[in-house]
Order: sequence, then C-alpha cells, then structure tokens
Amino acid sequence: MNDIKKGDIVGRKSYGMDIIFIVKRVIQTNKGKVAILRGLVERVEADSDIEDLEAVSKEKVKKCLKELDNKVNKKIKECQDIHENKNYKIGILTKNTRTTEKILTGKILHLDGDKKYSEKSFRYYKKLGLNAIVKNIPEYKQPKVVYSLLKVYNPDILVITGHDGMIKRGTGYNDLYNYRNSRHFIETVKEARRYDKDSKKNLVIFAGACQSYFEALISAGANFASSPARILIDFLDPLVVAEKVAVTEKYKYITIDDIARELRDGKKGVSGIGANGKMTKE
Repeated sequence: MNDIKKGDIVGRKSYGMDIIFIVKRVIQTNKGKVAILRGLVERVEADSDIEDLEAVSKEKVKKCLKELDNKVNKKIKECQDIHENKNYKIGILTKNTRTTEKILTGKILHLDGDKKYSEKSFRYYKKLGLNAIVKNIPEYKQPKVVYSLLKVYNPDILVITGHDGMIKRGTGYNDLYNYRNSRHFIETVKEARRYDKDSKKNLVIFAGACQSYFEALISAGANFASSPARILIDFLDPLVVAEKVAVTEKYKYITIDDIARELRDGKKGVSGIGANGKMTKE
C-alpha cells in the first residue's frame, strides 16, 4: 500500500525518478489521490498520482543537496574572484593614494515562494556583500504584498520567483491557466510597475520560475523572465541576473547576451529586454 504523505521526498516512477520532489500536499480526486509536488533543487511544481510515486533514499537526497550547495559555493567563489579582479569591494569604501570612493551596488528585494530557496538565496547575496532583502512569500500572496514591501524597502531590483510549471506539457503555451503560478508572477509584476509609476523608481524586474509563461511576464513589465523554451531553470538563474544588474554601473545597459553564458541553459531558460545597471560610485 502506498502511504505517501505531505513532506515526503519522492520521485515519479513513470519519469524514471528524474527529478526529486517534496510532497506539498495530497488531495483526493474522483480518480484517486493526487500529490502536489515541488522540486527539491528545481524551481518546478507538478502533480502525480500517488501510485506513481516512490520514496527517495536519504542517501540520494543528501547527495542531491550537497551537489546543490557545492554548485552555489562554486558560483559564489567565481563571483568573488571577478569582483576582486575589478579592484573594488562591493558596498564599502575603497581607498588609494588619490581618492576615497564608495561603491553602492543596487539594492535587491527578492520574493521567493520556497523557504529553503529563500535561505540559500540570502546566503548567496550575503557572501557577495550585496544589499539584499529576501522574503519567503507563497506565490499566490506575492501580488498582495509586493506594493507595500516596495514602499518599505525601496529597492532598485526586484526578483519574483518560486515554483512554476506547465500543467499540460507541449500544448497550451498561450493559456495562462496551463501554468501553475505564472498568473501570480504576472500580477506581481503589474503591481510592481504600478509602484514604479507612483515612485518613479525605474525598477529592474526578474520574474518567473521553471516553465513560466515568458511572453506574458515580459508583456506585464518584467525586464528579464523565464522560461522562453518552457524548460526547468536553475536555482541560481534569478540570483545571477540580480547580481549582474546590482554590480553593473548605471550608465551601462545589460542585455541577456551579457548574462546568458552564466545561466545553466542560456537564453532557453531566461531572456528579456535588458536594463541599465544599478551600481553607483560616490
């Protein structure tokens, strides 16, 4: 008897256990029990018949999480090396014989529907010395709170992410309701642009997660979004975009071509219209 329950870590047998999921909840349908799933290390949401699920061993979960941590740490080290080679320290005074210069990187507000991802994202930003506030807010609540959070924190860059996914793969690309959370991300972008109009802030916005409705997110006002090819994006992709905007001088315009090589799947996973950087010097 299959006794899969909320909180279990599982894989889908029919997909060859290719993605490790956490069971978000189990619901009863006319056809039996269905589990709503969230990726352990992927920003994807899916559902599955309980009978198609199999528990994943603790050893495999531990290995998967360690690989994610190693990847994050490697990316942090790469970014730190780049910043060091540019001969400035983010967010603090730098001195030489002639000048005292203060580098102010762009301020980031990051809304994430996943608690563990929120914690990892905050660690990433902190290790790089970036000025970032990370809030764990479920995707459906993000449109309701983003305006007030923007007023409180007054960021330069807004990241709107969490989990997403197409309900029916390979069809219904233009059907908003064929996406699990894209409509919430879209409404959040619109609310952010409403704030932008009131504040004249000129926010740079990244929005989306795995398989998100890219075209609608861009139309709503995002500068960068996922996922043009409706693929799974990497956990780090939104963070990489935010970091690049934050440490680029405000007179420089960043295009997706400037960032794509640092994203796992390049422009298939993330694209957009670009934006000016948000770093200033005093």
